[in-house]
Amino acid sequence: MSDSEGELARNLGFTEAMTMGGGTMIGAGIFILPGIAAEGAGPASALSFAIAGLAALLAAISLSELATGMPIAGGSYHYVNRALGSLFGSIVGWGMWTGLMFASAFYMIGFGQYIVEPIPLLSGRALVVLFGLLGLALLVGVNYYGTEESGSFQNIMIGLELVVIIVYLVVGFFYIDAANLEPFAPTGPSGIIATTGLVFVTFLGFEIIATVAEEVKNPGKNIPLTMILSVVSVTLLYVVVMIVSTGVVPFDELGDSLVPVGDVAEVSMGAAGVAAIVAAAALAAISSSNSSVLAAARVVFAMGRDNLMHDWLNTTHSRFRTPHRAVIATGLLTGLLVAAGLQVDAIIEVLAEVASFSFLIAYSLVHAAVVVIRRAEPEDYEPDFEIPSVLYPWVPIAGIALSVLVITQMNLAVIGIGIGIIVLGIVWYFLYARRQDIDQSLVGDAIVSGSEGSSLDIDEERYRVIVPIANPETQKNLLRLAAVSARTHSEGETPEIVAVNITRVPTQTALEQELEFEEQRVETQRELLESAREAAADLDISLRTRAILGRDIGQTLLTVLEEEAADQVVLGDRGHGRGTKEFIFGSTIDPVLKNAPCDVTIANLRRDEIGDVVALAGPGPHAPVAARRAAEFATLSGTTPTLLNVQSPGDGDEDDDPVERGEAVIEDIAETAGLEPENYESKVLISEDAQSAILEEVDSYDTICAGVSEKSSVSKILYGSIAETVQEQTDGNVIMVRGPYETHWKVTEAVAERLSA
Repeated sequence: MSDSEGELARNLGFTEAMTMGGGTMIGAGIFILPGIAAEGAGPASALSFAIAGLAALLAAISLSELATGMPIAGGSYHYVNRALGSLFGSIVGWGMWTGLMFASAFYMIGFGQYIVEPIPLLSGRALVVLFGLLGLALLVGVNYYGTEESGSFQNIMIGLELVVIIVYLVVGFFYIDAANLEPFAPTGPSGIIATTGLVFVTFLGFEIIATVAEEVKNPGKNIPLTMILSVVSVTLLYVVVMIVSTGVVPFDELGDSLVPVGDVAEVSMGAAGVAAIVAAAALAAISSSNSSVLAAARVVFAMGRDNLMHDWLNTTHSRFRTPHRAVIATGLLTGLLVAAGLQVDAIIEVLAEVASFSFLIAYSLVHAAVVVIRRAEPEDYEPDFEIPSVLYPWVPIAGIALSVLVITQMNLAVIGIGIGIIVLGIVWYFLYARRQDIDQSLVGDAIVSGSEGSSLDIDEERYRVIVPIANPETQKNLLRLAAVSARTHSEGETPEIVAVNITRVPTQTALEQELEFEEQRVETQRELLESAREAAADLDISLRTRAILGRDIGQTLLTVLEEEAADQVVLGDRGHGRGTKEFIFGSTIDPVLKNAPCDVTIANLRRDEIGDVVALAGPGPHAPVAARRAAEFATLSGTTPTLLNVQSPGDGDEDDDPVERGEAVIEDIAETAGLEPENYESKVLISEDAQSAILEEVDSYDTICAGVSEKSSVSKILYGSIAETVQEQTDGNVIMVRGPYETHWKVTEAVAERLSA
């Protein structure tokens, strides 16, 4: 037996991580930046995006190594803080927080421009700022209260934006005038590099993958693959967008526009195209700004966890479980930046460049962190992905050099603001953070605890039963069932029971923020797991415990079953949630029942004792599993299980004896289940109404075991529906079981798996 530690569930696969990275980058920047970029570099602004993409790619490569070596929440801030110490951690933390706020303000000003500019009755900077502030207030409210649907809604918005952009490019291609692409680089190389610093703000999305590294499945493959692929694909998309945009509308006209993509759409797609672009731009601005607000709160929480930020900001709302103070602080400061648009003419360029400056500094320190950790060779740093030897140390060196080059070409005022943010981080460190108990080791205890869940030393030869526990009143009985079932497999190595408590995290709140949320509820988990250990001692079984945080309990449990190489999972069920269109057993059990790579036992225990046990020995592949479980569980009460079969009376043929027919079915099921004749009793009922006969018969038993319904509607009609009716109508214990069966990949899952292989 062992104590457990809190851990974060790995629920994000290739597709989810790719959506987080690439989807966030395909946001408001694609609608706002073309005009500013064209003004700064003309058609050669396509090269500015390409250079910005290269800088992002170099950062993604270094981040991939760090994220697979330290798969813990926090992103660039965390890696720099662990590798270079708290001073640089403070600089990067403040830089990322302010950078995200500048980015969010940039998106909301763009939102206001796309709302105001296309409507003839509306005009003026004040209205742009007003709409930007209203949009920001909406996002602050969403992040304060939290919404279960926000993640799905954001994915829908990203999908709609991508469709509009593809149509924009396909149609716009036929309206390109080669004359508009001359001169190609009116401002020369310096203009191209300077514009790179301005547009880099749109490449911040890949950082999110590193930020949620602790939640990514198969991180050694999926983190580098999704980060690099998302940067490359988005870079190519932006290059094509700039070629089409400056090819359709002359770059000088495009540079004067507040809604550049809308102007291009007016030429190539007409009024309908403009309407689609305006709608997509508004959605993109909301989506991108929402991501920035939430990400900024993540940074504050990560800094608070390391004592670099005051505890006042590092708390969650007692009711909504959201980082409400961090959200409000972020919203107020972002609102001031939006309001600055009333006085600053080039506010949108300033906001974009300052955000870019902050992250270029952060990524420079990330590159330095890779070199430091490589040279230090800390014992616990074992990245699944390493920068290839032929590219090391050239990737970090090139990344730093390119970042510095871009920064030197920025506007002096922007450089001044950026240096001011760096100074703020340094001053904050010396006045506040240095006095705190700061961990300055290269990797630290946080890395060990963060990677614990992904480095389990599992003996796959050992029979293992997983028991999710949530209720102290019922968990001992579930552990008893798991123990008696496991004991039947004790001929090899000693079987093991793993008691798992999964705490659900609200979707709107980042998992690393919920570490504090978990601390507030850790006492409940401790009681549950301690109770499980006490039960294990009484039952004389080997028990290990795990406590996990996850956004979706069913999907988290599936991840645990794969990690543990489980042979069986025993689930408690209270019989609620049936009859709904979406779920049979409930949103937690149904995914496990459908996709678990092992036997599944669902126990609805209404009585304290197992008592007399009957198994429904009917058609379906799970009947032998039900018979085997019935024999195992009957040993708890010292009884012999009954295998029950129902046959129709037949057509009167003397050679067709329904009792013999039923006995043959029972004998075949028992043989498949590995039961000897002396280990069970047979009972055959003769009735035209199988369901009524079964319901009447099982009333005399304390526990009923039955196989779950099959996916085939025919099988369900024949027998599966009877099992579920028994579950609903009987007063005794009902145990539904499912043995292993073959599952098939969906096309999208297969493609994603092939890409990550």
